[in-house]
Amino acid sequence: MARKSSDLVIRRTVESDIPQILGLQQRVYPAALVFSPDQIRNQVDVFPDGQMVASLGDTVVGAVSSLVVLWDDYGLNHVWKEVTGAGYFQTHNLDGRTLYGAEVLVDPESRRLGIGGRLYAARRQLCQRMNLKRIMAAGRLPGYHLAKNGMSPELYAMKVIWGDVYDPVLRFQLDQGFQYCGIIHGYLPEDVESDGNAALIVWLNPRYNAKLPTRLPKGKSA
Repeated sequence: MARKSSDLVIRRTVESDIPQILGLQQRVYPAALVFSPDQIRNQVDVFPDGQMVASLGDTVVGAVSSLVVLWDDYGLNHVWKEVTGAGYFQTHNLDGRTLYGAEVLVDPESRRLGIGGRLYAARRQLCQRMNLKRIMAAGRLPGYHLAKNGMSPELYAMKVIWGDVYDPVLRFQLDQGFQYCGIIHGYLPEDVESDGNAALIVWLNPRYNAKLPTRLPKGKSA
């Protein structure tokens, strides 16, 4: 039976999802795995609301991992290992007002089902329910390796914004309402396609109220 977008469920990550998430990583990033089983397990323990999967029945077809950080500790010059606590999310801090997107995975064979859009929407909803000021993330530039001999990553990103170059990740993030803030050099050296670079992006929560505290979501659903 063909899978349909209406069958897609977004929910919290549980420990039994870990083998499928690792399988997703192997399909999306065959050259370098991002997380180990222990790292994913720790992420769920530290901040369960920030770890979500997209499932079709018993099959995990997408996943996101997020944490809350004090953004002033990082800025434009941070790297992936620093902001994520080497993937263990020990940097998670509810005194912060920034939801940081550490990872997004979408099954390459299921990309026409709107999985990425649903996961990004779930992140925005989490940001709003927690009364966080923004979502920050450092997105891959998977098309840059084809252009790096002719332009800087900064020019590449601007050409994507101008519509002169197509990059599937940055273009998708812009379409999801994120704003481009600049290039982080050496963000993830293992990302050969991006030549180690990442595009820093931000989504500002229009419902943010500075007079209210950060709130942990109630209930178990994503």
